[in-house]
Amino acid sequence: MYTSLIQDFLERNDYINLIPRAALIDMDGTLYDSMPSHAAAWKQMLSEIGVEIPMSDFFRYEGRTGASTIDLIFQQVYGRHCTDDEARTLYRRKTELFAAMPPVEPMPGAAEMLGFLEQVDIKRVLVTGSGQSSLLNRLNSDFPGAFSMDMRVTGRDVTKGKPSPEPYLKAMEIAGVKPNECIVIENAPLGVESGHASGAFTVGVNTGPIPEDELRAAGADIVFPSMKAFAEALPLLVYGFLTTSRNFN
Repeated sequence: MYTSLIQDFLERNDYINLIPRAALIDMDGTLYDSMPSHAAAWKQMLSEIGVEIPMSDFFRYEGRTGASTIDLIFQQVYGRHCTDDEARTLYRRKTELFAAMPPVEPMPGAAEMLGFLEQVDIKRVLVTGSGQSSLLNRLNSDFPGAFSMDMRVTGRDVTKGKPSPEPYLKAMEIAGVKPNECIVIENAPLGVESGHASGAFTVGVNTGPIPEDELRAAGADIVFPSMKAFAEALPLLVYGFLTTSRNFN
């Protein structure tokens, strides 16, 4: 079913095959239906300092570290970079606002996706630009055994967040895999761009208001309309990886 799509990916990257040994998985908007709350917290924090940004922009900033997001907004609004103190103070306030909101729910289909990856012995690595402890601390209870502490890359672990490939390259390093031995699972354009730049097969899961075309333009090799749809298709996709090799004809 996915043979031609996988062959196109192999040819573009000059890979012979794709044997998935690890899945590198985003958190917000992928494992948790958390982006509306994040966007609301960002908007309220910025409103408190007199900055008004359209709510939809925060979905497009998703994947950046908190400090990077604040710095980008300062450049847009004030024409300068933020200071380290400004970034720390404002991100602390955003974190407080997010924590005060009603708890977010796991994304429908996320547990099924993680369960299948475990069944077929594909390592699971968390790759998030967030340092939001209120969600990171829930992973063990919401997804028991899915992400050991040594299989997590957060915004605290990188110098360049998404859309740089650094987060996913670091995830490959800790999982002991090469780009043609893993898949990236993302829901936002910056995260897709990061995964694509790392050389991995990148799945876009459209769980928010971003048009599907933006995920494809960012480099998604395939796009699914929801996490549930992706979880249902994952067995066939993995089978396609294992049975498809580069066509040299």
